[in-house]
Amino acid sequence: MPSALPLLSTAKRTARRAGITRAGVAAARMCCERNALALREKHRVRARILCYHSVGTPEWGINDVAPARFERQLRLALEEGWRFVPATAIADGSAGPGTLAVTFDDGVSTVLAKAAPILREFDIPFAVFVVSEWADGHHDFGEGTILDWRGIETLAAMGAEIGSHSLDHPNFRGLNGDAALEQLARSREVIAARTGIDARTFAIPFGQSGNWTEAAQQAAHAAGYTAVYAQAEETRFPGTVPRTFVTRFDGDRIFRAALGGAFDRWEEWF
Repeated sequence: MPSALPLLSTAKRTARRAGITRAGVAAARMCCERNALALREKHRVRARILCYHSVGTPEWGINDVAPARFERQLRLALEEGWRFVPATAIADGSAGPGTLAVTFDDGVSTVLAKAAPILREFDIPFAVFVVSEWADGHHDFGEGTILDWRGIETLAAMGAEIGSHSLDHPNFRGLNGDAALEQLARSREVIAARTGIDARTFAIPFGQSGNWTEAAQQAAHAAGYTAVYAQAEETRFPGTVPRTFVTRFDGDRIFRAALGGAFDRWEEWF
């Protein structure tokens, strides 16, 4: 039987010439999946932690939510009777059903510039998980894209909880115990050294069920974290705290569906 590899290579070259990328296919798939799943009505009224990334940073792709849509989502949740609490209150079980928390991964600058003023207007607490090497300026995202330590301190002064999102955003699935501990412990040390903040919470980079391991979980405990947040609900790694991922595609109907649990067994594909 002839090998399928030449055909596969030809297909990949054709796709590249047509401007089709893996990221583009993943985004299209996500949009279709979330619209389809939103048709399945669910009404699970429980405590839920929302996982955002950027607010008004288009280059963040599917992870970016426009400021007007972000404000609309908060307003809609309040109008429908949800109460916002700190993420730690949901993580430790002290918050009751019908509560929401807002968290941000990556430490993107628009969290301070665009999201924080909206959150302050509604008096909503929030948490930000920062990548310490990125905050030190070691990234390729362009000047001003990622919060520096002064910006992170400004968020903390506004009342935001500051947690860790690792040293340099690796996929922990590929790390052994020692490498995981280095990412977890060292990022806490850097945050403390730069800001004086004792970061006791950690958000898993990528955050899906396949991005965390038992070795990483043990390392997180050894590094002194009190909560490890995933980016998935029912499919998350055991012992992690569930969060509901919010995407750029989530208009009112999809956002309501997310609050009701329509995506609790859904994971991002990339």
